[in-house]
Amino acid sequence: MRIWQPWAVSSFLVAVLAAPAVADEPPEKEAAEQTWEGILKIGEASLRLVLHVKEGAGGALSATLDSPDQGASGLAVDSVTRDKTRLTFELKKLGAKFDGKFNAKGTEAVGTFSQGGADFPLTLKQSAAALAGAKAAANEQLWEGKLGVAAGIKIRLILRVVKEKSGALVATLDSPDENLKGLKVDPITIDKDKLAFELKVTAARYEGKLNAEGTEAEGHWMQRGAKLPLTFKRTEKVAEVRRPQTPQPPFPYKAESVSYANKAGGVTIAGTLTIPPGTGPFPAALMISGSGAQDRDEMILGHRPFAVIADALSRRGVAVLRVDDRGVGGSSGKTAESTTDDFAGDVLAGVAFLKARPEIDPKAIGLIGHSEGGIIAPIAAGRSQDVAFIVLLAGTGLPGEDILYLQGGLILQAMGATQAAIDKQKATQKRLFEILKNEKDPKTASAKLRASAKESLKDLSEAERKELGDVDALLSAQLKAVESPWFRYFLTYDPRPALAKVTCPVLALGGEKDLQVPPRENLSEIDKALKAAGNRRGTVKELPGLNHLFQTCRTGSVTEYAEIEETFAPSALTLLGDWVLEQVKSR
Repeated sequence: MRIWQPWAVSSFLVAVLAAPAVADEPPEKEAAEQTWEGILKIGEASLRLVLHVKEGAGGALSATLDSPDQGASGLAVDSVTRDKTRLTFELKKLGAKFDGKFNAKGTEAVGTFSQGGADFPLTLKQSAAALAGAKAAANEQLWEGKLGVAAGIKIRLILRVVKEKSGALVATLDSPDENLKGLKVDPITIDKDKLAFELKVTAARYEGKLNAEGTEAEGHWMQRGAKLPLTFKRTEKVAEVRRPQTPQPPFPYKAESVSYANKAGGVTIAGTLTIPPGTGPFPAALMISGSGAQDRDEMILGHRPFAVIADALSRRGVAVLRVDDRGVGGSSGKTAESTTDDFAGDVLAGVAFLKARPEIDPKAIGLIGHSEGGIIAPIAAGRSQDVAFIVLLAGTGLPGEDILYLQGGLILQAMGATQAAIDKQKATQKRLFEILKNEKDPKTASAKLRASAKESLKDLSEAERKELGDVDALLSAQLKAVESPWFRYFLTYDPRPALAKVTCPVLALGGEKDLQVPPRENLSEIDKALKAAGNRRGTVKELPGLNHLFQTCRTGSVTEYAEIEETFAPSALTLLGDWVLEQVKSR
């Protein structure tokens, strides 16, 4: 579920600074590892691939492959060859291979990536960090900082800076919480007290002032009209963030990369299907993510809740399909230009895909939706008799507008805001929402929204205005999200009529401390809608001590999401698994 604070920056791909004086480069030595990067285009989708090649004793090569957009890393490469003219590798488990020819300098391999009988052009280039020997070089500098990108949410940034023989600096940025690695920083300018750089790929720039010791840079990150404070501190080692529940191989089940078409929606959906050992046919569950462009693991701040759930269910004999949202990873289309109703069509295409698989029991296919996924699941279930059960994790029972008022107030309250500030935000929301609901002409609506938003900023002090940066650009970015087809649909959508059409078993769970989809108001409405329609197979439970992500928490504030090591409370995971097995065994 998106966190809609009207004048907070909603989301950014971020980058950061360079460093002060960099030590002289040590004597050159042979790099133990090479990193090759490329973009694989499949239809409208673009997937980043990162190949890590290591040379062992006697010149033997080994390699692993990362697919960051699909949340995959460390995929074992069965064979890899590298000579003066060619680079090749093969992943037998995925039925994939690459054959590329080097350019004259040996820094680029142009070739073909083949998988599933299809061939795709792919060029792998040795990464800037690898060319600089960043991993092996003793002169690498590490800088770490946190950028606030939404109400209470901060994203970790790691800057790696290496000085080349020529004296030029090579810098890359990692954003671990967004699963981004090796973003190119260019250009960088450094003097004794100032750091400035650009990240062209995201149209962003940073300006910071160094302290006297050259160990800390304090400045601002500027992007899309926003001007955000950002401080970087030099470190010897990147702080480890533990996510102990993230599944690690080897797995006792098969994981298969799959894709299928939603012909009616004109999109292709890609994902991972985990299949338990044995002959089957197995019951199956299709995971449905919350709002925003999510990957197949529903990754947030380093957590991979869908991977955790899929792993737990597949270990208990349930096949699980988890997919990339439109425009993410291997899926085509655009999330922002689609609506909740469109996503329901994608889900039904997934159900049809599962139904056609010989390993799957066609009469035991269910849906598990989180947040907005808990809105989508009832829509899909009401349209298809092929849905055997649905699980709503923090699903809503109230119209979108009511959710936004509740969410905004609770989050601000948790952050220590005064009642006056909460009331002011709600008044601002109401003015904007009335325009969206009543003004049908997009241009007129946009002009009215901008005027209303500017009116809301009149009470800001000069210092606060300066801190916001380019107000017009900031408003444009914020209003673009508010004016999107998705938001317009969500604002007025009432989930109760769809719930009334659901005839299959339903499990609705909510965390007691969920501030994004408050449980008391929403679970009661879900329960009422099911019972009023005569569905007596609904189970509605509020789980004590859990937040919107179903983590065991203290307050439920969004600021805790990244701090908590737990991804999904084991008690909730067991409850979910027990209920699903009960439904499929009774069939």
